[in-house]
Amino acid sequence: MRKRQLLFVLLSLLAGLGPAAGRPTGNVVLIGHPSVPRLDRAAVERIYTGKVVEVGELRIVPLDLPPDSPLRSRFLSRWLSRDEAGYAAYWTVRRYVGKGAPPLEVASPAEVIRLVATRPGAVGYIDEADLTPGMNVVAR
Repeated sequence: MRKRQLLFVLLSLLAGLGPAAGRPTGNVVLIGHPSVPRLDRAAVERIYTGKVVEVGELRIVPLDLPPDSPLRSRFLSRWLSRDEAGYAAYWTVRRYVGKGAPPLEVASPAEVIRLVATRPGAVGYIDEADLTPGMNVVAR
């Protein structure tokens, strides 16, 4: 009987963690190299759709996560009002007509953080839970 109660308590605790256990679920924020100024929603959309490649005289290098990334899906929905299929189709057409290339794809949020810290003009999105002091948040 005691083992059954202990098992029930352990299973209840594990169930309470839910599917998001260990995964950040905060807002998606954009971080930028210290050289990048604050950006508004329209600027973020223009950058990630290739319509703007410079802010002031600074060449902007947008960073993107892989298409299967849940964080990328959240970013596309929140900041571009698009889904993955629409975003991929948009860039397929844009490349075909010679209007640019999609943002540089990186493997992980950790790589976004590393590149943003070291590459002038770089911007990328991360989960708000991954922010650390000193990061340049350019859009929230």
